[in-house]
Amino acid sequence: MSCGFAGLFDLDGVIVDSSQFHYESWVKLGEEVGFTVTLDFFRRTFGQRNDAIIRQLVPNATDEQIAVWGARKEELYREVARGRLVPLPGAMELIRGLKELGFKLVIASSTPKINIAFAIEQLNLGELFDAFVGAEDVRQGKPDPEVFLAAAQKVSIPPNKCVVFEDAVAGVIAAKRGGMKCVAVTTTNPRRALEDAGADLVVDSLAEVTPQKVASLLEENRR
Repeated sequence: MSCGFAGLFDLDGVIVDSSQFHYESWVKLGEEVGFTVTLDFFRRTFGQRNDAIIRQLVPNATDEQIAVWGARKEELYREVARGRLVPLPGAMELIRGLKELGFKLVIASSTPKINIAFAIEQLNLGELFDAFVGAEDVRQGKPDPEVFLAAAQKVSIPPNKCVVFEDAVAGVIAAKRGGMKCVAVTTTNPRRALEDAGADLVVDSLAEVTPQKVASLLEENRR
């Protein structure tokens, strides 16, 4: 039975510890194509759509090149990550706990849907989530709230009854622009940056978050 709330989970850096694999795949793509991805650049752009990242790396790239390179980058990611993908501390426990409370659960990510399916298969997430939204489902990337608004619509829950779980500054901004609560994890960004972006709660690990705490954040909107 639904409690009338929804939990919208970013994938990379929130559910799965995948940043190193994404970094490795960007480096490999750069070696193939002819650009350099520094660790600093990767950290600053992590969570953005591939097309936005590639346009920063190769400003004169054509739309066709961007599409081909973006697809190749994700192919490299799946090659690198296969068999190595593990959930971040507390993620599975929180997801199961929210499910038991009656939350609708959606993966809402800037990553292509094939990567979401890959993670679901690798971590056996299929029975826990009600829907997922990927890069192909939206036109605007974070910090635009489109991905989270689309996720809320998928499970018919209004934005003010949704809580977003994010690790990226752009994702936190997107959640707040969408009128949602946001729990941010310091997986890939420092606490201060996430607080400054407007996160309602910042934690070092989802193991610090209980389903009841999440519900209480949303109950504030009813007062």
